[in-house]
Amino acid sequence: MTAAQADLARARNAFLDSPRVEDGAAIWRIARDSEVLDLNSSYSYLLWCRDFAATSLVARDGEGGEPVAFVTGYLRPDRPGTLVVWQVAVDHGHRGRGLAGRLLDALTARLADRVHTVETTVTPDNTASDRLFTSFAARRGASLEREVLFDGGLFPEGTHQPEVLYRISPLGTPA
Repeated sequence: MTAAQADLARARNAFLDSPRVEDGAAIWRIARDSEVLDLNSSYSYLLWCRDFAATSLVARDGEGGEPVAFVTGYLRPDRPGTLVVWQVAVDHGHRGRGLAGRLLDALTARLADRVHTVETTVTPDNTASDRLFTSFAARRGASLEREVLFDGGLFPEGTHQPEVLYRISPLGTPA
């Protein structure tokens, strides 16, 4: 088996699990090291693991292992059939193996009885996220609508790119 084949086998065998509070620090580090995500406070990741564990997932390097990837989300209060994907990130050493797509598929499968739409935002320079959500929509046979949700000028630092809303709906069974 080649090293690439071994890497793919490890990604397929990654243990998907609900995040626990103890995972907050690892999730914060993965987000920080992504170099593309807006980094939230470490405290917010602890809260996320506590309050939104039912709408989030981590991929562990083996059962009981440390998180190597995560997806965080929540149900929109005004649209409970809509899952908002807040962040998706994969540790550098585990990228390129389809783990982010596997997390999205597993999370939406877990919520299939309640969720028919996925929303997320992507900045124009985030090619990896654009590809992830475009391929997710294609696998689900869903339409993908894009529109600017927050113009860059709304952000106080004055250097933030626009956040483009991706709305994927209706979710069908993965192809």
